[in-house]
Amino acid sequence: MRDTEPTVSPVVEAWATYRTTSAQDWPTRRLMRAKGENRVSVVLPARNEEATVGAIVSTIREHLMDRVPLVDELIVVDSRSTDRTAQVARAAGAEVVGQDEMTRGLPRLTGKGDALWAGLAAADGDVVAFVDADLREFRPHFVTGLIGPLLVDPTVEFVKGFYHRPLVGTAGVEADGGGRVTELMARPLLNLFWPELAGFVQPLAGEYAGRRAVLERVPFVTGYGVETAMLIDLLELVGLDALAQVDLGERKHRHQDTAALGRMSAQIMHTAWARLQQRGWAAPGTSPAGTLTQFRRGGSEALPSLDREIVVNDVSVQERPPLADLRPRVPRRRVAAA
Repeated sequence: MRDTEPTVSPVVEAWATYRTTSAQDWPTRRLMRAKGENRVSVVLPARNEEATVGAIVSTIREHLMDRVPLVDELIVVDSRSTDRTAQVARAAGAEVVGQDEMTRGLPRLTGKGDALWAGLAAADGDVVAFVDADLREFRPHFVTGLIGPLLVDPTVEFVKGFYHRPLVGTAGVEADGGGRVTELMARPLLNLFWPELAGFVQPLAGEYAGRRAVLERVPFVTGYGVETAMLIDLLELVGLDALAQVDLGERKHRHQDTAALGRMSAQIMHTAWARLQQRGWAAPGTSPAGTLTQFRRGGSEALPSLDREIVVNDVSVQERPPLADLRPRVPRRRVAAA
């Protein structure tokens, strides 16, 4: 039995104090003075986001491109959308590229991580910020907060956003009810095996930015393992002190149901397993099962008497190798999605 209460690791506490800022600390005027010759790209991976992508693009273009030339390039990666995502994004002022166009000649992969990789391949900025395309009530500080430390402090290589995530339910709004996979899966996992990352408030946040030279040196995991892999791999590559986080306030977006969160958790476990193998902490040559069995209320036509229907999903993940390794095979000319 412990004689004393557990405390925060001195390393994590020092890092969190030193490398945590607020979006308010990075006003546009300050960033314009610090920008110098750096080019800044903003990339939005988008799959069927016609309802929200236009407003995000319009906000970035108006406030950070037209009013002040802080952002040099605004790219939406159309991830095989079946709606009007590409048309809406283009009309709002973004350059739209197709995920498949940027990975032409390479194995066909699916998921957000591959769209992010395609966006990095399409962008030419020295600093590249990634923003999810399903955000509502988007504000310019989501971009300025992320790129601020990178433009001002040359020792920072990567910046992760964090925020309050209200969850709207039948009983009302839970101010911090979002981030369920973070609290139930990602945070315990990172604390157990990569305790240096315990200071990240939201390790699965979809808003982050980094220096191109560093981002091109890490693989991009497909599916929902991409954020977990990126943090772990960057920790190994550049060390904790080169990583930072910024409070972006409040994030409003579409929440997924519990079954979808279960599939997300399984992909995160696959991602962590691969990195534990790299450390020699998991048996080499083995891997977890690639499917997840879940149950859905209501029977099937074949078995109408059952109260639960079995649903099996593929939760395996793949990895797009570091862009630096494949650069000669990636198209230089960007082709707009149809």
